[in-house]
Amino acid sequence: MNAERRFASLGALSAFVAVAAGAFGAHALRTQLEPSMLSAFETGARYQMYHALALLVVAQAVTRWPGFLVLAAGWLFVLGTVLFSGSLYAMALTGNRALGAITPVGGVAFMAGWLFLTLAVLRKA
Repeated sequence: MNAERRFASLGALSAFVAVAAGAFGAHALRTQLEPSMLSAFETGARYQMYHALALLVVAQAVTRWPGFLVLAAGWLFVLGTVLFSGSLYAMALTGNRALGAITPVGGVAFMAGWLFLTLAVLRKA
């Protein structure tokens, strides 16, 4: 599978999961979690959706601005989603606040992904 299809499929699948998580949080968890944990869960879903859309942008960018930077941006968005959103989901569902220590690592991956995507777009051909 080429990079365009890989990132487009990962983005679409991640968007699906984000919508499902958002609905799960809004309906099934609303009465089950304390407000701070529900808020953390909702933040995870929101950032997952943002970065699912970013993966769709990367899918287009790999053909327009091919190279290491855009590929790295895509994988950093994937990593950020797993670490940031995943840790927030796990923390909210288990109540283990220690999992929140992983969240900033995912946030750094998101920021690095956006920086790499910026550099890929600005790089001289």
